[in-house]
Amino acid sequence: MNEYHPETYGHRIADDYDDLWGAVDPDMIPLLSDMDRAGRVLELGVGTGRVALPLAATGLEVYGMDVSEAMVARLRAKPGGSDLPVVIGDFADVAVDGTFSLIFASFNTLFFMLTQEDQVRCIRNVAQHLTEDGVFVIEAFVPDPTRFVQGQSVRTRFAEVDRVSLDLSMHDPVSQRVVSQDMVGGRSPFRVFGSW
Repeated sequence: MNEYHPETYGHRIADDYDDLWGAVDPDMIPLLSDMDRAGRVLELGVGTGRVALPLAATGLEVYGMDVSEAMVARLRAKPGGSDLPVVIGDFADVAVDGTFSLIFASFNTLFFMLTQEDQVRCIRNVAQHLTEDGVFVIEAFVPDPTRFVQGQSVRTRFAEVDRVSLDLSMHDPVSQRVVSQDMVGGRSPFRVFGSW
């Protein structure tokens, strides 16, 4: 496998991300907007703007941060996307100016930091950018080690007439790491979108 970098996932999946992952949970936008304390909002791993753009449409002052220029280019192509302030950079560093009343990372984004040290650094940096009554929200699944048989898992995300999406994963319990590949194929050859 080629070496993995923070921008690898976004570079590989940017063109297909919205089609693969669909619409945002309709409860997410009101939930996040209710957490705002009348200040600025920052999404870590803003990607294609699936959450940030509808959140900004509610009238909140929303900013984004992402390491993937390809994902941000998709955001910029959407209505309102060119108006959203976005910093390109590794969000473990949270290299933004000012403070925010809400900082959030959705869709398991925190797991794209591959070491516990990076995750801790991110959380420490987030704390420095929160207002006194600010909130940090992380949306992430709870890993289920029972889904692995002999350290491996193959799951079908969807199966349609002309397309199928597979998640292939390997679990290393010693390093507490899961390496996954998203593959989509059908009439055309399978494409590998990401590894983390």
